[in-house]
Amino acid sequence: MQGPGDETPRVRRRGAVTVLAVLLAAAVHSCGPRGSGDVVTFWAFGVEGEHVAKLIPEFERRNPGIRVHVQMIPWNAAHEKLLTAFAGGSLPDMWQLGNTWIPEFTTLNAIEDLGPWLARSRTLRPSCYFPGIWDTNLMDSVLFGIPWYVDTRVLFYRSDLLAAVGYAAPPKSWDEWFDVCARLKRAHPDRYGVFFSTNNEWAPPVIMGLQEHSPLLKERNTRGDFSGPEFVRATQAFDRFFTNAWAPVKTTQIVNVFQAFAEGYFAMYITGPWNIGEFSRRLPDSLQDRWMTAPLPGPDGGIGLSTAGGSSLVMFRGSHHKEEVWKLIEFLSEPAEQLEFYRLTGNLPARREAWGDSALASNRYAAAFFTQFEHVVATPKVPEWEQIAQKAREYIELITMDQYTVGEGLAALDREVDIILAKRRWLVRGE
Repeated sequence: MQGPGDETPRVRRRGAVTVLAVLLAAAVHSCGPRGSGDVVTFWAFGVEGEHVAKLIPEFERRNPGIRVHVQMIPWNAAHEKLLTAFAGGSLPDMWQLGNTWIPEFTTLNAIEDLGPWLARSRTLRPSCYFPGIWDTNLMDSVLFGIPWYVDTRVLFYRSDLLAAVGYAAPPKSWDEWFDVCARLKRAHPDRYGVFFSTNNEWAPPVIMGLQEHSPLLKERNTRGDFSGPEFVRATQAFDRFFTNAWAPVKTTQIVNVFQAFAEGYFAMYITGPWNIGEFSRRLPDSLQDRWMTAPLPGPDGGIGLSTAGGSSLVMFRGSHHKEEVWKLIEFLSEPAEQLEFYRLTGNLPARREAWGDSALASNRYAAAFFTQFEHVVATPKVPEWEQIAQKAREYIELITMDQYTVGEGLAALDREVDIILAKRRWLVRGE
């Protein structure tokens, strides 16, 4: 069935851009007609696919005549399967899409402009969502996804260890962050203030760059701007944790983060909502009232920015069941269904209204996330972003290991990023 967006033309795998040109050539074949009776096909990834199927019977009860087939796909296979399905013209009617993947699939012209659908909706509007999260679904002001669940990074900390060095509350600025780390180091020279998993994690140094208002990329997102003054300041600050031995350089020596946190090997850790449950389960009972979460400290005080993460629901531009798909998107976006999905998976709801429910209000660890979601921003909206992020991780790790100075490392990073974005520069010049 066709709908109001039909006349509108329109993650996580590294190196996806290398297949972009081939897939663009196949685009003409990917949007052809495909029918499956009255069945809506929905691909969801990992545990989300397992649990969302439990919500579907209620949707089908409310919408007689519509049937939904949910296919669960492992996260590590999701990106490849989507690209293969696109090339073969066999994408589902709707699917879950990590919001950093949205730029890639809009470039492929695979997903529907949802603006016309939103305009007629009686239940959805942009104000239902955190502004930074909503923005991740916009490309050139066009809406391509509806946030389904959200994540970001906050500070997990040992409140007892901070209190022992004079901090009854977590740090509110970078200067306080440095000070509490210095105090912890003086109190326990063989331990650390904070742990950054630099061997597989790009988020903390990039977050600090965003807090300094670095654009990360420049010239219409066609060149790196990591050697710009904003990101240089952020990297110099990040490197202080290592030059002062406030954070361990050889992070591979920490085999079990939860055990190291419990033993006080480090007192602070930047991570996401998935670790609320893990810390609650894996830390001993004696520590359950000695750890807490807090919004990230900003450079000059107040709440610092963090990344806008999560997954969205998107509609296949070539679907023949668009009316039905939109009904399903609206259903899964209802606050009650968002809360039920939270209970099933632990994924934090995208709808702000859902956060007033006692299930979340009573979770003291989730409160910091709600506050942080009001202070999140999207990373650059280019298909190559995850490849770029991994390069940033590699070079910043080399800086922390004294293989490069900050200036040398970030200049080398920009050269690598410029190579990654070479095709993008060619496409922009051709506009």
